[in-house]
Amino acid sequence: MDSIQFRKAEVRDLAAIIALLADDPLGAQREQVSGSPAAAYEAAFAAIDADPNQLLAVAVDGEEIVGTLQLTFIPGLSRRGAWRGQIEAVRVARARRGEGLGHRLFEWAIADCRARGCGLVQLTTDKARPDAHRFYEDLGFVASHVGYKLSL
Repeated sequence: MDSIQFRKAEVRDLAAIIALLADDPLGAQREQVSGSPAAAYEAAFAAIDADPNQLLAVAVDGEEIVGTLQLTFIPGLSRRGAWRGQIEAVRVARARRGEGLGHRLFEWAIADCRARGCGLVQLTTDKARPDAHRFYEDLGFVASHVGYKLSL
């Protein structure tokens, strides 16, 4: 675990990130993993990379991508003008689950949110992920709100 590094994702990491996103029951239904990344993934990566309020991050062990998440920094008027850190698309490589890598990835992300002046870190999680719910609660997150989504 001492060899794990966290960094901003680079375009060369895109295929590995997509593979991580697809490697679970829900992601397998939503993501497309075959050959080179589809143009839509490349365009999304470029938009994320160009936006200073977005951070697509990877956890690497040597040259291997072993985890990923996306941070979005959201300015707001509520909470006295506090910024929020939104954590999304969290994945740890199947072979590396249970090693504490997820905890380290979140500690790193939360520290980055603090460094950016965020007053709150939030996330959403699918109701079909009870293991993830326990994981987030172990990290100190509280299920204080109900979230809604509208697919377009």
